[in-house]
Amino acid sequence: MASSTNGFGTNGVGTGEKSVAEEALYKRIVVALEAVHSPRSTNELRHHAFLELEAIKLADEAPLQGFLFASDKKHPAVVRHYGLSLLEFAIRARWLNLSLEQATSLRQWAIQLAQNTTEEDPLYIRNKVVQLWAEIAKRSWLIDWMDMDEQIFGIWQGSLVQKELCLAILESLSESIFGREDAVAGLRGNDLSKAAVDIFNPATTLAELFPTRESTRESNREIRFGDEGWVTRISDLLQWCNEDSSSQTRQSAAVAALTALASVVSWAPGLTLHKSHCIQRMCQSMISPYPPTRLAAVEALYALYTRNNFHDQDITDLVCPLFEADSVSLLKRLYEGCTVDSTNVDEQKYLLLQKFSGLVHSFGRFLEERPHMMKIESDLSGFLDLLLEIARDDSLHVSIPMLHLWNKILDSEIVGDSPPVLNLIGPLLELCSQRLLRYEAFPEDSSVPSIVFLQEDVDTKPERHAFLGNYARFCNQIVESVVLKRPDDAMYHILSQADEVLAHLYDNEPAFDAEHFTKASTPLLRLDAQFSVIEAGLRGYVRNLTKNGVGKADTQLQVMYGNFEAWVMRLMDLTFEDPLIKQRVVQLLVEFAIGPLKRNPAFIFQVVGFILDSKVPDGPGNSSYSEAADDLKLYSIHQMQRLAMRSADLLATIYKGLEEKIAEINSREPKEQLRNRYSSILFIVTQRAVGVSADECMERLNAFVQPLKIQWQDPEVTAALSSFDGFRDLLGMGALSSYIQSRAMSQIPDWPNHALDEQGVALQAQVDKSLQHLPLHATKTYFAVSVDKADTGSSAHNLAIAVWMETCTVMMPNLLRLLSQAHAFHDPSKWTDLPPEKRTTIPRMLTDRFWQVGISSESRDDFYAKIGTSKQTLEGLASSIRATLRVIRETSYRILYCISLMGGWLYTREDISKALAKALYTDASGLSIHQTAILVELTRPIFENCPILNMGSFLPPMLVAMFTLLDRKLSSEWDKVEEKRKGGGGSLSEEMRDESILRQLTHTASSMIVGFLDPRAQLNQYADPINYGNPKAEQGVLRKFILATPEVLQPVIVLCSHILQMKDTRSSGLITRVLRSIVVDFRDDNPFAADVREFFSIDVMKAAISSLHDPYFVDTQNELAYLIAHIMITYTKKTDTPRQVLLSLPGMSPETVDCAVSRLYKAEKNQRQQRALVLTLLESLRGVSVSEQGRLPESDPRKVRSAMQERYMTMDPDKHEQRQPSPNLEGISDMFG
Repeated sequence: MASSTNGFGTNGVGTGEKSVAEEALYKRIVVALEAVHSPRSTNELRHHAFLELEAIKLADEAPLQGFLFASDKKHPAVVRHYGLSLLEFAIRARWLNLSLEQATSLRQWAIQLAQNTTEEDPLYIRNKVVQLWAEIAKRSWLIDWMDMDEQIFGIWQGSLVQKELCLAILESLSESIFGREDAVAGLRGNDLSKAAVDIFNPATTLAELFPTRESTRESNREIRFGDEGWVTRISDLLQWCNEDSSSQTRQSAAVAALTALASVVSWAPGLTLHKSHCIQRMCQSMISPYPPTRLAAVEALYALYTRNNFHDQDITDLVCPLFEADSVSLLKRLYEGCTVDSTNVDEQKYLLLQKFSGLVHSFGRFLEERPHMMKIESDLSGFLDLLLEIARDDSLHVSIPMLHLWNKILDSEIVGDSPPVLNLIGPLLELCSQRLLRYEAFPEDSSVPSIVFLQEDVDTKPERHAFLGNYARFCNQIVESVVLKRPDDAMYHILSQADEVLAHLYDNEPAFDAEHFTKASTPLLRLDAQFSVIEAGLRGYVRNLTKNGVGKADTQLQVMYGNFEAWVMRLMDLTFEDPLIKQRVVQLLVEFAIGPLKRNPAFIFQVVGFILDSKVPDGPGNSSYSEAADDLKLYSIHQMQRLAMRSADLLATIYKGLEEKIAEINSREPKEQLRNRYSSILFIVTQRAVGVSADECMERLNAFVQPLKIQWQDPEVTAALSSFDGFRDLLGMGALSSYIQSRAMSQIPDWPNHALDEQGVALQAQVDKSLQHLPLHATKTYFAVSVDKADTGSSAHNLAIAVWMETCTVMMPNLLRLLSQAHAFHDPSKWTDLPPEKRTTIPRMLTDRFWQVGISSESRDDFYAKIGTSKQTLEGLASSIRATLRVIRETSYRILYCISLMGGWLYTREDISKALAKALYTDASGLSIHQTAILVELTRPIFENCPILNMGSFLPPMLVAMFTLLDRKLSSEWDKVEEKRKGGGGSLSEEMRDESILRQLTHTASSMIVGFLDPRAQLNQYADPINYGNPKAEQGVLRKFILATPEVLQPVIVLCSHILQMKDTRSSGLITRVLRSIVVDFRDDNPFAADVREFFSIDVMKAAISSLHDPYFVDTQNELAYLIAHIMITYTKKTDTPRQVLLSLPGMSPETVDCAVSRLYKAEKNQRQQRALVLTLLESLRGVSVSEQGRLPESDPRKVRSAMQERYMTMDPDKHEQRQPSPNLEGISDMFG
């Protein structure tokens, strides 16, 4: 129907023949398309062809030619598709400049293309036609296109393929208006949402929902066609498709209908869904023999049950039917039909299985959320059996939503104590006992079904760690809840299970052999799982005692305590040669000793003796066994420290015997660090015991601390720390420079392959023993146990202050000198005894080696084996030097952290802040990226613990120095990354590793800024012990201080503006939200508000616009647009700078900018419209993702995780526990006015 009045020129249209110009254009397009798509084309040819195709889009007659190409089915499909892209470009890029005649022509062409769609058209052609229709509808529906609904209905009356086209159009409109963030639809959000509500819902339903709005309904009759509405039509089509499940044609239509419903059910009124029988028909589709239909049905139901706006009547109409016997039977049939064999994974069935598990979780939650709404006829027992069956699935990803749901059900006061739930307690305990294995210990090529599925589901080590942590946590919580409900029966059952495991621990396994020791033996994994169940049971048992307040005189309780003690005594009588099993036994004993048996002195004394005597024989030359044996000592000490913290009063009664025992152990222990750790047990008992007199307590504690005080004052140490050369001598590295030169280390590329000579071996030995001169480890050990779990104002905390205050005063000067020198060691300019060309050796020597999953080319075991074999090489010498410096740095950081916990001592010292800032940050410019991240992480609490009264004097020098360091480090390192990208060359794995580490530092800095500037941040007990825990206490104190202190705020917001452009979307997203929260604080005038406004209006605006222009940040464009909108709305009444920045952009006219600003003011309370206005204004500058450009195929659906799956990949899945919010429903709430 293209005519001479289309506004784009006729060019022979209507004659039935191609003009000469059209024929020439056609040939140009065909040649260019062939060049673009041919695998034989050179990159240069393909690039020129692409530019040719892009240039054609700009011609005035391009839309007309596009329609001619697209509508002529004699053309090849690729030419027709290009013709459609010409129309799309005209709609997207030129719509605002089109005349009414031209816009009408485009709409008529889109309608004609839709009307002429047939089954012979390729799917991607049909999808493009749908896209054209939706793009035009978002721009002109209700403005000059009032009969759209009638035209869709007209096409609906055609073939089944045309019905599917209508479904795709309706789905696209629903998604654009209510679902995804769409800039064009967002500008007309209210109008479009009202109209969508009108055409999708039956007229009778709307009249019932809004009985007083009938007058407004009359004015909308021209918008809709017919009274039934599209939800009813789609539901009726689905019913027709379900009637013949053997017809592939009908099933294909069913998939289209279900996909459309999936986009609608998240916002449609429950009454509409109920009256149109959608639920029953979607459920029926779940048992279709056609797999795509089953998957589409599950996804549609999942979309429904994850919405959050369920009213009581909706629960009755839409949720309760799924708990009836027929529905439960149908769900069981579906589960049985989609189970998967791990030896031959059917990917389509497995995807359905995962989605089905998420669906059952989504509506099963209503048992816990709205138990009072469940009907009497509900088949609760059958449904719970289904939950248990799915939880037993070999795939942990299928199982975990059910474990999560079981936790909620068990915690429910109404459902949790019901007979159907209590009847399944035994099977639940059995399941958790089987599933509390440490799956991460299994080899990746294991044939265990759960590991096979895990390898299929999780790509990265961090995700696997988080997922398995959540899985174990849910299992533990189930055990804990079960024991809470049935303490005696459940614990008997659990301990009986443990006896069975212990009796058959090595069945079908070889006897333990230290020479062939492994860290993941089957006996260890079985025992670990069973002990985890016992520990979870003990937590539940103690909770039960606390909840019910059972007294000591309770006979049944005393019997149970006796049974516990007898079981543990039998355990201690068993002999275990595996050091890791022995570790596990020690941990379990302490859980009993600090749990139900904490008031049994005889038992605790036996446990203490067992732990202190825990050791294993020295093994053969198996390094893994030797490491495990050493770890057993460390672990035993740690558990003794835990026990000493909890039972200090009891252990104080046997202090002399304990002291003699530890002295005996220390007399045989060659390692000073372990001797300090053993002695720290006595320190804890002395400090925490209430019955020790004050004088005796101070005398004992001073006996530990005084030697350290003397060492910190050693004149030789002080003299050595006063110069860089003296520091190197102190660490046994005085000859390092000469050795670097004599071995020409700067010219040797492969240090691991060059053995140390005699001089190098001697130098390495000096370095390894150098820390013996410094009391770092002992200070950290005793300081850490002094302040651990010592609340401000407690007797333990006051004792710590009394014991350490004088020592801190003496220690601090040398500690800061030590730290400053350790940081300066990384600065090549300090190495003046090395020629400048040799100083490159220093950064190389001090850069830590990393193994990173997915980046390193070798396996983790190979990497650490290589480190072990390089001990006597140049690389081994560098490793010793790095380790020594790392111990100094990180131990010093931890000592400073401990000092920060001692009240105001650190924060009231005169000039301490400047000295700390210099030692920690000013001298740290030479640290690597990773080392800088550790510095920031470990010193962050020093800021957070600062008392409110001391913030003004202490924080400014520290904060300025730290943020200046971070800005300099991050900016320079990201510049290097960009230079490498442009220059090419180099090792890809090294670049990926370096960039990954840089992203970690960027995120560390961003997270800290969020923590400091979060207005909801809670007060720290050390910052304000008086108001700590008071819900009415003022929040965001540190934020207010930073925002009110110009010299601190300046480096913070400068760093933020730079992070906005760093190629890490996670960090830039965090900072975008932080900056947005700050904007409003400087809306009103204060002494420096104008300067801040100008910075935001210039630097932040430019940074946000630059990132908006970069395709890398395409996923954060909405956040960036909202930040820009917020600045414009908040500041344009105070300053014209935001407007001037926009006008400086290419193609921006004053009229366009002023119109956008005016509309932004009107949309001040509508975030979606604000984003849409900015994105529309900057459309020509907005970066486009590669997939949006059409250069990538669609994502593999197996690799696209649902929100349910993503939840369990994070360390805190419960933060996502609230139901996902519904899409923008302004059209429903405001549809009449």
